[in-house]
Amino acid sequence: MSAASATSRAVVSAAPTKSGGLRLPQFLGYAAGDAANNLAFSMTSMFLLLYYTDVVGIAAGAAGTLFLVVRIWDAFADMFAGRVVDRTMTRWGKFRPFFLFGAAPLLLLSVATFTVPGLASGRTALVLAYVTYAALGLAYSLVNIPYGSLASAMTQQPEERGKLASFRMIGTATTIIMLAFVVAPQIQRFKGHPDRFQHSLLITTLGFAVVGFALYMFLFRTSRERVERDVAHVSMRQSLQTLKGNKPLLMLCLSSLAFLTGMFSLQTVQAFYARDVLGDANYIIILTVLSTGAIFVVAPLIPRIVRTMGKKKGFIGFGAIGVLAGVGISLAPASIPAIPMVFFGLMGVSVAGVNTLMWALEADTVEYGEWKTGVRTEGITYALFSFTRKLGQAVGGAMAAFAIGFGGYVGGAAHQSQRALDWIGHSAGLIPALFTLIGIAIFLAYPLTEKTFAAMVAETKVRRAAAHGEGDLDGGAQA
Repeated sequence: MSAASATSRAVVSAAPTKSGGLRLPQFLGYAAGDAANNLAFSMTSMFLLLYYTDVVGIAAGAAGTLFLVVRIWDAFADMFAGRVVDRTMTRWGKFRPFFLFGAAPLLLLSVATFTVPGLASGRTALVLAYVTYAALGLAYSLVNIPYGSLASAMTQQPEERGKLASFRMIGTATTIIMLAFVVAPQIQRFKGHPDRFQHSLLITTLGFAVVGFALYMFLFRTSRERVERDVAHVSMRQSLQTLKGNKPLLMLCLSSLAFLTGMFSLQTVQAFYARDVLGDANYIIILTVLSTGAIFVVAPLIPRIVRTMGKKKGFIGFGAIGVLAGVGISLAPASIPAIPMVFFGLMGVSVAGVNTLMWALEADTVEYGEWKTGVRTEGITYALFSFTRKLGQAVGGAMAAFAIGFGGYVGGAAHQSQRALDWIGHSAGLIPALFTLIGIAIFLAYPLTEKTFAAMVAETKVRRAAAHGEGDLDGGAQA
């Protein structure tokens, strides 16, 4: 063993290495972290297109191009953040310092994104929109990549990982529903009054910044990195070696890209669907409660689903529900709001199940990479996964903006044409259904089963014990 390796091991061994026994504060802290994340992330996913078109005055097509460019930038920012994380090790651990020092810049940039472009007009406003949104994306990557990577360092127990993913989704759902209750009435109240809406958004996002900072500090205080690692500072070569040949990660990324393209298409136009197709922006609250509130029902069931049928079958099953729901949303008559609402609820069940399992599956791919190479690279593994999520957000959001622009949507208009309404419906229904079906087809090739995963983790532990002189490889399970 080299001197560098010995030093790395000595640094890591100072941290707790017990792999299990998470308590309620750790789960609640992890939920708080994603609640804070979504004060920036879901705020942009749900309302930024409407803000750009109706307040700033950017055309839907130009906004679609902006989404595509900036979110692709965000995807590469994730890869940069992953390398920063893998090279980091401090007295607070590898991931926690990013919450401590990155929370305030992220939340203040969220305020700027919904404020600065509205202070200008024409080309200047468009340039400011690019700058503020791109800066927000970089800040978000430097907080979210450590956050997402943290789960695989907190525990190696499949059920605990499933529970962390469930709490994460509950944190997400809580924020998204809160956003609907807070922002939807403003959209309805200030329709046709962009200046008043801009002032209201400034106050709202400043309040979110205060709440978000408190949530990040709770995450910082409660989270602990418990899984032992042999290499503290991971080189670029080690990162790339771990990614190379990680078939489970590749299959998960490709499937997630397709699924999230559909999901973000729906999320981007949900406010338009409520206000313009159903006729009342306050329907955003009902649609959000139905689609996002499903998480509170589905997330607690995930550990049991993982235990009884496994992550892969669960993922495919929830995806199939989404295909049905998307077709239903697109075809449901707007004159009877209860019908599309039922399909929004079914879509919520699908999104809750797939998204929750997605996080648990990503943590498993970290173990596969370590089993294959001997190096844990949570940062770059999660970064690649997040890279594909950002591409899904980019393509889905841009596709929705292009679609409603193609349909003839006019920002700020009191009424939209029937063609525009139809294309809003397609963006909310058929596009998600099509891409979810593609995601299911890809995921059929995912190779990790629960049995294979358990054997893989056991063998890795045997190798580590042998490297520390505590045993040999006899009896190591073969995955």
